[in-house]
Parts: sequence; structure tokens; C-alpha cells
Amino acid sequence: MKKLLMATAATALIAGAASAEDIKMGIILGFTGPIESLTPSMADGAELAMKEVTDSGKLLDGSSVTPVRADSTCIDAAAASAAAERLITADGVKGIMGADCSGVTGAILNNVALANGVVMISPSATSPGLSHNNNEDNGLFFRTAPSDARQGVVMTEVLIEEGIKEVAVTYTNNDYGKGLADAFQAAYEAAGGTVTINAAHEDGKADYSAEVGALAAAGGDRLVVAGYVDQGGSGIVRAAIDSGAFDTFHFPDGMIGAKLEENFGDEIEGSTGQHPGTDSPGAAKFEELVGGAFDATSPFTPESYDAAALMMLAMQAAGSSDPAEYKGKVMDVANAPGEQIFPGELAKALDIIAGGGDIDYVGATAVELIGPGESAGNYRQIVIDGGAITTAKYR
Repeated sequence: MKKLLMATAATALIAGAASAEDIKMGIILGFTGPIESLTPSMADGAELAMKEVTDSGKLLDGSSVTPVRADSTCIDAAAASAAAERLITADGVKGIMGADCSGVTGAILNNVALANGVVMISPSATSPGLSHNNNEDNGLFFRTAPSDARQGVVMTEVLIEEGIKEVAVTYTNNDYGKGLADAFQAAYEAAGGTVTINAAHEDGKADYSAEVGALAAAGGDRLVVAGYVDQGGSGIVRAAIDSGAFDTFHFPDGMIGAKLEENFGDEIEGSTGQHPGTDSPGAAKFEELVGGAFDATSPFTPESYDAAALMMLAMQAAGSSDPAEYKGKVMDVANAPGEQIFPGELAKALDIIAGGGDIDYVGATAVELIGPGESAGNYRQIVIDGGAITTAKYR
């Protein structure tokens, strides 16, 4: 009997070893293009979660997770779709952390992920058009950043509280820019504000004096720039400052990053803005975990850690790395009931799930998925003080 038990245990060990796999996970972000200064730390955040899970040895009988990076370009839908196709067909990824910008995210979802049945969790695609009720996604698409329908309301609250009752708006001419500008205008006008002009700008131009001329002619107490910090958004700000058209601005998430300080410093003193962010206990724990290895507070970096973590925890809950199996578990691991899980606690979470328990993944950004698949959303309100991006408060 003892021999039989030992043989059975050995068989079980071999079976366990055999079922361990090297799970490839795609990270598709705009490593080139208009947000290229934001994406390195986003990728680092996702890869930190993958390393934490791999090092624990607790995912699906000791499976490891290997990241595979690809360039979304942020703006070229065809290039982004081709990159995603390669990730799935050549690299065999079981999920995609990304994409980043809304237009390429929608293109990858509709052209590639749906056809191949691959889960996507975006840390930063915020267009209201990606909401489940606007987009049939077969339960494959989630995001850890809130929709710009919510950001439009938050922007309105910030500006009205600042006493700004009249603004000019310029937006980058794509899904993200237009979606945000429209959401903001609806919320701001409903709150009694006036939008004097709501005009698109194209990225990649050397000179934005014509655009700024039209914005200046319309007037306003502040210029809202719904653009990209590495692209036309900064071009607009430079032309507005140089011509004296505007000296204070309001910056949504695509404009907030270290480059904003580098480019303008105290020239934009007193300007305001917001990006997804939270002062929850998880945010501090994430900074501690990163330990200065990269910028843990850079926009969408904590959301990237959370996006990758959710995918791996869902795999554990499903007992499979097959997207068809684990897509139905993402909402379960993200929300109550269950034990709250913070950054650095992924091994604990994997143990609880393996033991049949429930988790409520709070993560670095106080994750709460509504929807299906939508982030409820928290925002960090910023002000430029002494030429630096500083936190005014959280909403």
C-alpha cells in the first residue's frame, strides 16, 4: 500500500511538472510615437507583476510568465494590428496588456483580438467609444483606466471650482481627443460653463500659430489641451505662450508627464489638470515595491501593473491560461467579495485562489470594475507649482 501511495505521489508530481508552462503575455504600447515618454515605465509596471508571479512559482502548477513587447505606435492602426497579429500567431501570447491609445486599441480589438479570442486589458485607452455598450467585445476587453466620459466630468469639476467659466478647447484629431473633448464640452456646458471653440489639431506639424490664432480669437480664461505631450499638444502650448495668447492651461491625461515639466517649467505656472490616479494604500505599496527602479507615479504605470496582475489572477481562478477559459474570471478577481490584494501580494492571491478562496484585487489603483470591464475610476488633480507637476488632491 505504501509503495502504491508513493507511486501515486510521484505520478502526481510528474503531472504537475508537465502542466506547468511558459505563458507568453503581450505588452503592446506606443514605444514610438506621441506618448513614447510614458510607455517605458508602463511596460516596466506590467513586467514587474509578471516577474512577481513567475518568482512565486504559484501560478498554474509553477508556470512562468514571459513578456513579449510590441509597438502600437499609438496612432497607426494598421501597424498596431500587424504587431498584435505577430504577438498572437508568431509568439503565441495568451493575453495582451494594452494597447495604450484608444484608436489603436479599438483597431486591435476589432481586427485581431476578437478573431483570435484573445483577452486585452488596456491600462490607458480611455475613449467612451470602447465602452462595452458601444463595442461588442465577446467579453474579451477590459480596462484599468476610466472612460473619458468620467474624465470630462472631473475636468469640469476642477475648472468650475477654480472659477473658470469660459474655456477654449483644442484636441488631437483622433478617437481619444475627440471623445474627450466632446465628453468635456457636454459636462462643462451642463455645469454652466462656456466653450468658446472646440477645434481639432493635427499632430506632427512644425508650426501651430494658425491653430492658436483661431483659439485666441475665440478667447477664454484658460486653454484646454486634449493632446499628447510628445506631439502637437506641446506644439500648441509653445505657440500659445510665445504669442501671448494664453498663459494658463488645463491638461488632461495625455499631456501629463515628465516631458511637460521639461518643455515648459514655470512658463505654465498655475496651470491645472488631471490623470487617473489614487492615493489609496495600494499606490504607496506600489511605489515601495518599485523602489525607484522606474517612475511608479508616471501616468498609467500603476494601471499597467494592475492590468497584468488581473490577467494572471484570472488564469489562476480559471485553472487555465486559455483566454476562452479565463476571460470570465477577470471581473470575479477584480471585485468583492474576497480578501483584498495589494501590490506585492500576488503570491498570496494565487495561494488563496488555489485553495478555493475569493480575492478582491485592489492593486495599485483601487481597482473596481463596473460595466462589464470598465474601471470605476479615480483621478489625481494636478497643478503646476514652481514649474513642477504637484498633486492638488484626489477625486
